[in-house]
Amino acid sequence: MKQLYVETSSLLAWLFDEPSAAQVGTILNQAGFHVASSLTILEASRNIIRGQATGLMKAAEADRLRGILARFAVGCQLREITPGIRTRAAQPFPVEPVRSLDAIHLATALEFSRLYPEMRVLSRDRRVVENLDPLGLQSA
Repeated sequence: MKQLYVETSSLLAWLFDEPSAAQVGTILNQAGFHVASSLTILEASRNIIRGQATGLMKAAEADRLRGILARFAVGCQLREITPGIRTRAAQPFPVEPVRSLDAIHLATALEFSRLYPEMRVLSRDRRVVENLDPLGLQSA
């Protein structure tokens, strides 16, 4: 697999060692390189903050996860939420309903797919996954 769009749900599964973490880690390691929305880094950062604020993790664990996230972000081609992405995210998707943040991920993946036609999308979110094939995107 060459290019891999990493959607937030998959990154969080990996970061927080959820049941699918090993599978996600394998897919991440097999990719030539990672692409993502800047939204992915923001959402992951907020989840770390929430985990610490609610007592699910101690400060040391939060710092460790921030380091992993920072290393991921450095090695990832990130796309900001451009006017074109906002316009596409505001339009209907083949399988509705789609939440706003998921729409941003789908619109960003569509933009990246123009650059990388063989790109696959790694997501653990049902609403995102259900829209991939109808949009001409490939699931990882």
